[in-house]
Amino acid sequence: MMAEFNIDCKGMQCPGPIVEVFKKINSMESGDVLHIEVSDHGFHSDIQAWCGKTGNELVKLEDNGDMIAASIRKA
Repeated sequence: MMAEFNIDCKGMQCPGPIVEVFKKINSMESGDVLHIEVSDHGFHSDIQAWCGKTGNELVKLEDNGDMIAASIRKA
């Protein structure tokens, strides 16, 4: 059974959000999905690179100007 998790990293600066994603993903099961909201615009490129390196799937990446929302499925 797939689980979904949410973390709020608004107000954190790099590398804080990526560190939080890494910590949470490590406690999740394969197939689980992590939803994250971030205000640091560096996260947009950071999360794409991180998913590419780690093999986790970037399901969604949206930038509405004030906030970036991403969903990552654990490999």
